[in-house]
Amino acid sequence: MMIVVAILGIIILGLVTFFSGGTRAWVTGQYQLEAQRNARLSMDQMVRAIREADHIQNSSTSISIDFHTPFHGNISYSLSGSDLKRGSNTVISNVLTLEFSYFDNSGPIITIPLSEEDASKISKVHIDLQVDVDKDSSPDITLNSDIDLRNHGL
Repeated sequence: MMIVVAILGIIILGLVTFFSGGTRAWVTGQYQLEAQRNARLSMDQMVRAIREADHIQNSSTSISIDFHTPFHGNISYSLSGSDLKRGSNTVISNVLTLEFSYFDNSGPIITIPLSEEDASKISKVHIDLQVDVDKDSSPDITLNSDIDLRNHGL
Protein backbone atom coordinates (compact mmCIF):
# COMPACT_ATOMS: atom_id res chain seq x y z
CA MET A 1 0.00 0.00 0.00
CA MET A 2 2.87 2.39 0.83
CA ILE A 3 4.50 1.71 -2.54
CA VAL A 4 1.24 2.47 -4.40
CA VAL A 5 0.78 5.73 -2.44
CA ALA A 6 4.40 6.74 -3.20
CA ILE A 7 3.99 5.99 -6.92
CA LEU A 8 0.68 7.89 -7.06
CA GLY A 9 2.31 10.80 -5.20
CA ILE A 10 5.12 10.97 -7.76
CA ILE A 11 2.64 10.80 -10.65
CA ILE A 12 0.45 13.52 -9.12
CA LEU A 13 3.50 15.72 -8.43
CA GLY A 14 4.54 15.35 -12.08
CA LEU A 15 1.04 16.24 -13.31
CA VAL A 16 0.83 19.30 -11.05
CA THR A 17 4.24 20.49 -12.25
CA PHE A 18 3.23 19.94 -15.87
CA PHE A 19 -0.08 21.81 -15.55
CA SER A 20 1.33 24.68 -13.49
CA GLY A 21 4.07 25.20 -16.12
CA GLY A 22 1.42 25.22 -18.83
CA THR A 23 -0.65 27.73 -16.88
CA ARG A 24 2.37 30.03 -16.41
CA ALA A 25 3.14 29.83 -20.13
CA TRP A 26 -0.46 30.66 -21.00
CA VAL A 27 -0.51 33.67 -18.64
CA THR A 28 2.80 34.93 -20.08
CA GLY A 29 1.42 34.52 -23.59
CA GLN A 30 -1.68 36.53 -22.66
CA TYR A 31 0.49 39.38 -21.32
CA GLN A 32 2.56 39.29 -24.52
CA LEU A 33 -0.57 39.34 -26.66
CA GLU A 34 -2.05 42.27 -24.73
CA ALA A 35 1.23 44.20 -24.96
CA GLN A 36 1.44 43.54 -28.70
CA ARG A 37 -2.14 44.71 -29.17
CA ASN A 38 -1.48 47.89 -27.16
CA ALA A 39 1.74 48.59 -29.07
CA ARG A 40 -0.03 48.22 -32.42
CA LEU A 41 -2.90 50.45 -31.33
CA SER A 42 -0.45 53.09 -30.10
CA MET A 43 1.54 52.93 -33.33
CA ASP A 44 -1.63 53.18 -35.42
CA GLN A 45 -2.79 56.21 -33.40
CA MET A 46 0.59 57.90 -33.86
CA VAL A 47 0.70 57.12 -37.59
CA ARG A 48 -2.81 58.54 -38.16
CA ALA A 49 -1.95 61.75 -36.32
CA ILE A 50 1.40 62.27 -38.07
CA ARG A 51 -0.09 61.46 -41.48
CA GLU A 52 -2.42 64.47 -41.07
CA ALA A 53 0.50 66.84 -40.38
CA ASP A 54 1.04 69.74 -42.71
CA HIS A 55 4.54 70.29 -41.31
CA ILE A 56 6.92 68.99 -38.69
CA GLN A 57 7.95 71.60 -36.18
CA ASN A 58 11.45 71.94 -34.85
CA SER A 59 11.95 68.58 -33.10
CA SER A 60 14.88 68.74 -30.71
CA THR A 61 15.70 65.02 -30.37
CA SER A 62 15.26 61.75 -32.26
CA ILE A 63 12.91 60.48 -29.50
CA SER A 64 10.32 63.22 -29.84
CA ILE A 65 8.26 64.71 -32.63
CA ASP A 66 6.29 67.94 -32.67
CA PHE A 67 3.97 68.62 -35.57
CA HIS A 68 0.95 70.64 -36.63
CA THR A 69 -2.24 69.29 -38.18
CA PRO A 70 -4.89 71.43 -39.83
CA PHE A 71 -7.69 69.92 -37.72
CA HIS A 72 -6.10 69.22 -34.32
CA GLY A 73 -3.42 71.90 -34.07
CA ASN A 74 -0.06 71.20 -32.43
CA ILE A 75 0.61 67.63 -31.29
CA SER A 76 3.72 66.10 -29.76
CA TYR A 77 4.84 62.54 -29.06
CA SER A 78 7.86 61.82 -26.90
CA LEU A 79 9.55 59.14 -24.85
CA SER A 80 9.60 59.95 -21.15
CA GLY A 81 11.43 57.26 -19.23
CA SER A 82 9.75 54.11 -20.57
CA ASP A 83 6.42 55.81 -21.38
CA LEU A 84 5.35 56.97 -24.82
CA LYS A 85 3.45 60.20 -24.26
CA ARG A 86 1.15 62.28 -26.42
CA GLY A 87 1.46 65.67 -24.84
CA SER A 88 1.31 64.82 -21.13
CA ASN A 89 -0.86 61.68 -21.52
CA THR A 90 0.74 58.24 -21.48
CA VAL A 91 -0.10 56.26 -24.61
CA ILE A 92 1.85 53.08 -23.77
CA SER A 93 4.32 51.96 -21.11
CA ASN A 94 7.35 49.65 -21.20
CA VAL A 95 8.81 51.29 -24.30
CA LEU A 96 12.43 50.27 -24.77
CA THR A 97 13.25 52.56 -27.71
CA LEU A 98 11.45 55.14 -29.82
CA GLU A 99 13.16 56.78 -32.75
CA PHE A 100 11.97 59.19 -35.42
CA SER A 101 13.82 59.68 -38.72
CA TYR A 102 12.94 62.44 -41.13
CA PHE A 103 13.05 62.48 -44.94
CA ASP A 104 12.50 65.06 -47.64
CA ASN A 105 12.01 64.32 -51.33
CA SER A 106 15.74 63.71 -51.88
CA GLY A 107 16.48 61.44 -48.91
CA PRO A 108 17.07 61.45 -45.17
CA ILE A 109 17.46 64.60 -43.10
CA ILE A 110 19.96 63.64 -40.46
CA THR A 111 20.48 66.87 -38.53
CA ILE A 112 18.80 66.86 -35.14
CA PRO A 113 17.73 69.25 -33.76
CA LEU A 114 16.03 70.17 -37.00
CA SER A 115 16.63 73.62 -38.39
CA GLU A 116 13.57 75.59 -39.48
CA GLU A 117 14.62 75.09 -43.10
CA ASP A 118 14.99 71.30 -42.72
CA ALA A 119 11.73 71.02 -40.76
CA SER A 120 9.82 72.72 -43.57
CA LYS A 121 11.17 70.21 -46.14
CA ILE A 122 10.09 67.05 -44.33
CA SER A 123 7.60 65.00 -46.32
CA LYS A 124 8.11 61.58 -44.73
CA VAL A 125 8.67 60.29 -41.18
CA HIS A 126 9.98 56.85 -40.17
CA ILE A 127 9.16 55.51 -36.69
CA ASP A 128 10.92 52.66 -34.87
CA LEU A 129 9.17 51.50 -31.70
CA GLN A 130 10.37 48.68 -29.44
CA VAL A 131 8.42 47.51 -26.41
CA ASP A 132 9.87 45.35 -23.63
CA VAL A 133 7.00 43.69 -21.77
CA ASP A 134 9.00 41.45 -19.44
CA LYS A 135 11.63 44.14 -18.72
CA ASP A 136 14.63 42.00 -19.64
CA SER A 137 16.21 44.77 -21.79
CA SER A 138 15.51 42.96 -25.05
CA PRO A 139 12.56 44.02 -27.22
CA ASP A 140 9.53 41.74 -27.17
CA ILE A 141 7.71 43.76 -29.82
CA THR A 142 9.33 45.78 -32.61
CA LEU A 143 7.21 47.95 -34.88
CA ASN A 144 8.24 50.41 -37.56
CA SER A 145 6.36 52.50 -40.05
CA ASP A 146 6.98 54.99 -42.85
CA ILE A 147 4.52 57.86 -42.92
CA ASP A 148 3.98 60.22 -45.85
CA LEU A 149 2.58 63.58 -44.73
CA ARG A 150 -0.68 63.99 -46.64
CA ASN A 151 -0.99 67.71 -46.05
CA HIS A 152 2.69 68.56 -46.62
CA GLY A 153 3.07 71.82 -48.49
CA LEU A 154 -0.58 72.84 -48.23
